[in-house]
Amino acid sequence: MTTRPRFGPVARRMVSEEIRDTLLESIESGELPPGTQLPSERALCQDFGVARTSVREAVQSLIALGRIHKIGNRFHVTEQLPGVTVDPRKSRVRELFECRRVIEVSIARLAASRASDTERDELVKTADAFVEGMPLEDFRRSDRLFHWAIARSCGNPTLQELYGKVLDGVFASEEFRTLLDSSTNAQAVRDVIAQACNAHRRIAEAIKRGDEDGAAKSAESHLNEVEHSMIARMI
Repeated sequence: MTTRPRFGPVARRMVSEEIRDTLLESIESGELPPGTQLPSERALCQDFGVARTSVREAVQSLIALGRIHKIGNRFHVTEQLPGVTVDPRKSRVRELFECRRVIEVSIARLAASRASDTERDELVKTADAFVEGMPLEDFRRSDRLFHWAIARSCGNPTLQELYGKVLDGVFASEEFRTLLDSSTNAQAVRDVIAQACNAHRRIAEAIKRGDEDGAAKSAESHLNEVEHSMIARMI
């Protein structure tokens, strides 16, 4: 009879990310090798000491990562070539950042040229409110307000409306949420917040002084930094 790894109870109840990360570690360590059938939902609930909902959410995340797939009524570890990782979440992240670069860099340039004195002052004030170590939820809320404030200052209502759809895509993205909320990525998220705090101030200050090139370059550099962290450092 084939033995399988056993999983101990987890400490908290809202634990789908922890379950996912534990299963992912077992897959990557070889405890659950390619082609192996995943333990049944019931067995996983018993092992982890959680309700079915948490296990189902964890399994769906592993499917999204391309690490397991369904055969019949059971899930199996995906057989992958060595060194090849399929992560549809990161493909979506790349798409969204491509859209952001196309639009946000131009918006920052226009804002530096067209923003009113009041809008420039408010943007600097908004940027100064960011602090390193702020909770992720607070950061994401303030981040959206900051970027939307730049869009409002660009003097082009049509471009502002278009950018609103991009922001909606970013902040409603399940791919973004699962990467940022994972306990495995906690340090990378803290670094992103710290980098963004400084980047937002550079963007706001460039817009404040009417430096179109500086605003555009700062906006592009900021997007590149965040994208790199999400693609290269988060799992």
